[in-house]
Amino acid sequence: MNLTGKTALVSGGTGGIGKASAIAMSKLGASILLLARNEEKLKSTLKELDSSSNQNHSYLIADFSNTNSLDSVCNEIKALSIDILLNNTGGPAGGPITESKPEEFINTFNQHLIANHKLTQAVLPNMKNQPYGRIINIISTSVKAPLNGLGVSNTIRGAVANWSKTMANELGQHNITVNNVLPGATNTGRLNEIFEAKSKKTGKSIAEIKKGMESIVPMNRIAEPEEVANAVAFLASPLASYINGINLPVDGGRTPCL
Repeated sequence: MNLTGKTALVSGGTGGIGKASAIAMSKLGASILLLARNEEKLKSTLKELDSSSNQNHSYLIADFSNTNSLDSVCNEIKALSIDILLNNTGGPAGGPITESKPEEFINTFNQHLIANHKLTQAVLPNMKNQPYGRIINIISTSVKAPLNGLGVSNTIRGAVANWSKTMANELGQHNITVNNVLPGATNTGRLNEIFEAKSKKTGKSIAEIKKGMESIVPMNRIAEPEEVANAVAFLASPLASYINGINLPVDGGRTPCL
């Protein structure tokens, strides 16, 4: 587990799983290039990255809700030597699929699949010219079993998973692996927003809702972002050299299927 000399581009790197993954990879010696929309949070996160070895951490600013804004950023990325790409974007609002508006699917498709695709195309030329490439996508366990009340998310996450598997099939010959990490319930700002929304809708306390979610996990708790980040760091490392095109749940055993 050593990433010394490697550079990792981490999107959504200022909070939750993205931030934890950036920190985890920096501890293994990687230089981190953060990508997010809030410059203050980017600067704050830079200070939390490990710099015990000869590392060079930096950031770029982009708003995934406007994929056109990614184009100029991608031009900058093309000039860099990126060894590891972590595609990570916050999930859409919940709700039944029957009540979802068409534009919700389109916006989420752009923020996830199209943004992932643009970033991947930006890093590929250099990855193909070097003997190392890791593309890791943070998706959701809904790839294996759709989650109730997350109609838009279930739909788009599935599309991203199939995009990823196709990429893995095409890029394996270049020694570039493409894998998905599927977090279950994880202690992030996103999960807290879900708790608050369910609390308002049902009248139950947030503590009750959290306990109910924990009860359906065999380990009887939700994950910490660092636990998901450890899976990311492993897939980014040389130890995962022959792991390609997989969906790796990090969910405490909650997903009901194999």
